[in-house]
Amino acid sequence: MKFDVAVAMTWVLFLALFPMAFFWLRRAWRIAVRHDFSEVALKRGQPPAQAEKYAPYCAAINLLAGVVALTVIGGVLTARLDYATWTAMAGSTIWLKLIADFALSRHAHPFAWKKKAD
Repeated sequence: MKFDVAVAMTWVLFLALFPMAFFWLRRAWRIAVRHDFSEVALKRGQPPAQAEKYAPYCAAINLLAGVVALTVIGGVLTARLDYATWTAMAGSTIWLKLIADFALSRHAHPFAWKKKAD
């Protein structure tokens, strides 16, 4: 095996799954079990006014992403997933998690139209 940019990026992707899975599962735990809504649907670092309303959705997004990341890690370590499968699963999970968090935060913080001054 020749070490080149593709191999380095593959290792970066695989090693990055460990902290991502940890943070996603920890966030789901904090929201679902500890009822800490300070990280729910953040927009500019601020949670929405009714964070408890969006907490189940945020917890589900984080739990699902964390479980998929752990599944990918386990599949790679046990050699049950081939390269194309685990990279597709990992990449899709990361992107879908980012998109779902963005959509939830924009839904929780509705756009306020400003009235024009006369």
